[in-house]
Amino acid sequence: MNATAMDRPAFQPRTASEQHHARAVAGPRAFAAVAVAGAVGAALLIVGASNDSSVLAGVGVVVVAAVAMACAGFIVVAPNESKVLILLGRYIGTVTTAGWCWVNPLTIVWRETISLRVRNFQSDRTKVNDGGGSPIEIAAVVVWRVVDTAKAVFDVEDFQQFVVVQSETAVRHLASQFPYDDFGEGAVSLRGNTDEITQALHTELQARLAAAGIEVLETRLTHLAYAPEIAQAMLRRQEAQAVVAARRTIVAGAVGLVDMALREISAQGVVELDEGRKAAMVSNLMVVLSGDRGPTPIVNTGSLERL
Repeated sequence: MNATAMDRPAFQPRTASEQHHARAVAGPRAFAAVAVAGAVGAALLIVGASNDSSVLAGVGVVVVAAVAMACAGFIVVAPNESKVLILLGRYIGTVTTAGWCWVNPLTIVWRETISLRVRNFQSDRTKVNDGGGSPIEIAAVVVWRVVDTAKAVFDVEDFQQFVVVQSETAVRHLASQFPYDDFGEGAVSLRGNTDEITQALHTELQARLAAAGIEVLETRLTHLAYAPEIAQAMLRRQEAQAVVAARRTIVAGAVGLVDMALREISAQGVVELDEGRKAAMVSNLMVVLSGDRGPTPIVNTGSLERL
């Protein structure tokens, strides 16, 4: 393989195509010209046959044949559609203006209609290992449209199949780059950073589909879950993390309440507490405030010395 071929970027065709407008004449004006030419040819044919003039008859036959061939140049382009024209193996342009028009009639041998409408592609649920090695299921939807008909027709074999394959490949690659969850570590994850993941998928997919003249309008993950074989284990892990986070909040709040209670008691002179009694009170309050169930109070009817 030579150096030029090795330096060529991925998905770069050997001969890149670029869309340009084909020459077209408005349908009514072209029809009027063809109708006049047809009338002239028919008149020449009739006059030549009446006067036994082979020259006039021959000219009339040629004109009528030319008119019949010219009729093959009339095409109708629907809104948000296009006609790709080829003449003798050479791309001569694309008609994108909706309506009735006339083009080179010799292109009737090869004309292709390409839709310019917005399309959706929903990928299948794919099982793949995420950035942390855990098996997950992922699926995405891609909204796209053709913006360069020449690239879509000539630079790839089947641009619709190209969209399907490259979209699934991009989704797999995205899933393998990031973990499903950051587990509180602050890293970018598939579940916790939706906007960043969507932008990364959009950027990668646009780079892959540019060679086919495709514009990616939107990408979005439609399904994201752990694979069934590890779903229960990961659910327990998430539950444990939620419990730990809740306990951390409860303890922090309890410490604040205990500190506030001790300061208020001391400031208002409700009772004099030595270090031992403070420790006992802190212990009791922490048990009451941090417990996962309602406390069962014990009323002390004796002296404070018995605490």
